[in-house]
Amino acid sequence: MCPLKKPPFSGQFSVNNFDTFFIIKRIGGNDDNFSNVSPFLVEKAITGSVGTVTSTKLMRSGDLLVEVASRKQAQQILKLNSLSTIAISVQPHVTLNTSKGVITCGRLLNLSNEEITKELSGQGVKDVRRINIRRDGELMPTKHFILTFNTPRLPEYIKAGYVRCSVRPYIPNPLRCFKCQRFGHSKTNCRGTLTCARCAAAGHESTDCTAVTASTLLSLVPVLNGK
Repeated sequence: MCPLKKPPFSGQFSVNNFDTFFIIKRIGGNDDNFSNVSPFLVEKAITGSVGTVTSTKLMRSGDLLVEVASRKQAQQILKLNSLSTIAISVQPHVTLNTSKGVITCGRLLNLSNEEITKELSGQGVKDVRRINIRRDGELMPTKHFILTFNTPRLPEYIKAGYVRCSVRPYIPNPLRCFKCQRFGHSKTNCRGTLTCARCAAAGHESTDCTAVTASTLLSLVPVLNGK
């Protein structure tokens, strides 16, 4: 008798996912962090509380970034309120426990983001954002959607009902600073020099720029010709 064939896998269900990255903060004064705490003490305290974890790193802020190896460790680390004699708080990392991907599906064009999120929640989708384009001064919805998953690893595809949709990595637009005009940081955190976005000279905003550009000269041609 031939063995029964397994049915096709309909969707990338993520019911077994759990948070793997956690931030451990010291509770106390404003300057309290783990920068001056013995790494031996930290390692022994974490191992003694939840077992051997995948990794522990000291962040620039002085907090600890811990990657756990199992669901049990994820549950245990959230219950910690101290490491040895150090009072702490533990929270899942805001972004490392999720991932974003893009799907294209015309069948979803007339559905709301809320309805799509609800229907795809069983496949690990926690948020849906539609990509809109501006046409003739108006925002127009497209058939492209940005999905946020509750796992660091993107699935190859999701099933929107009977429609199989491939998931592509979401690549956001590069962050640009409108103070120094460089990329990789925002105006709020900029330590660079104020630079004009119009003429690239330092020391003034583009709204105060008096430089003559090629477009300015072209606009003056009718005036210079007496028209």
